[in-house]
Amino acid sequence: MPVALLALALSAFAIGTTEFVIMGLLPDVARDLQVSIPSAGWLISGYALGVAIGAPIMALLTARLPRKKTLILLMVIFIVGNLLCALAYNYNLLMLARIVTALCHGAFFGIGAVVAASLVPAGRQASAVALMFTGLTLANVLGVPLGTSFGQMFGWRATFWGVAVIGVLAFIALIVSLPTNKQEKPVHLASEIGALANGKLWLSLLMTVCFAAAMFALFSYIAPLLLEITGISDRGVSWTLFLIGAGLTVGNILGGKLADWKVSFSLILSFSLIAIFSLLFSWTSHALWLAEITLFLWAMATFATVPGLQINVVRHGKEAPNLVSTLNIAAFNVGNALGAWVGGAVIGRGYGLTAVPVAAAALALIGLLVCLMTFRKPGRSAASVRA
Repeated sequence: MPVALLALALSAFAIGTTEFVIMGLLPDVARDLQVSIPSAGWLISGYALGVAIGAPIMALLTARLPRKKTLILLMVIFIVGNLLCALAYNYNLLMLARIVTALCHGAFFGIGAVVAASLVPAGRQASAVALMFTGLTLANVLGVPLGTSFGQMFGWRATFWGVAVIGVLAFIALIVSLPTNKQEKPVHLASEIGALANGKLWLSLLMTVCFAAAMFALFSYIAPLLLEITGISDRGVSWTLFLIGAGLTVGNILGGKLADWKVSFSLILSFSLIAIFSLLFSWTSHALWLAEITLFLWAMATFATVPGLQINVVRHGKEAPNLVSTLNIAAFNVGNALGAWVGGAVIGRGYGLTAVPVAAAALALIGLLVCLMTFRKPGRSAASVRA
């Protein structure tokens, strides 16, 4: 296993922690900044929109830079953004700091996934991408619960100071371990943009939007759901986030292996299971152990989808891997914002917290329909992309 994959995974861990830890800290941030839970939820949506807007822009601005230099530059932006989060003293400044942090996110994961795939033979590319994204899932296993506990003990700002330190370590690891590819061909902007004229590519990106919307409609409001419906303590929320992170990690690894075998089957199965377990949680959320088991299975199904989504998009846009891979991360975060908004709207309109998983299941079913449309093969014309 190339050491550079571990450096990419460490970077993914840092970025994933800063993105997801706000969900565990949402009640603390809302209380400290004197805003409502749905308003604090916009810190999730604001970050996601920052990624969605910043990802293609950063990918195009850095297109002529070598990938190693680009990843290092993006990590510097990440460190600065987290320092600004730690220093923010009101809601508006925190929102601005979250958006600054988000600028690096999409381009880093998009270009990082291309680099990860280039480090291994063709038959192991989905597994290499999955290994990089293991850093993201470990952020949920370790970063989010530990960051949540740390923030509850020392104040939510302390968590962002800690994430900035992890960012510095990732910055050093990237400099030391990433190979310099002297044969890397310069990117031509016209060919990158021209590669977007592909209907299957846009269906694949829409699939990613639906996946992320289904995930974050539920995940964004998991802390208030556990506190108010399941009836567990703040410490219990941290342990549940740890359990969810474990499920995400297992699902990511299994999803990578499944996508290496058959991308279409991997994605159809994952969307189906996300819908089932989301709907089930609306009932099991009232009982502690049933809720914990359901969330673990939901988490497995959720991140089993990620490697397949990333590989699928690159296959449909192979002429411009940097841009389309980055656009996939942007699509993920459009879905993140959409899901957080849908969850907040369900709560705001008085349907109750238990209606949030039902909304998440509906979004997963829409994703399943898009998935079936993407992989539908009318005769031999679709044989160009192996599903």
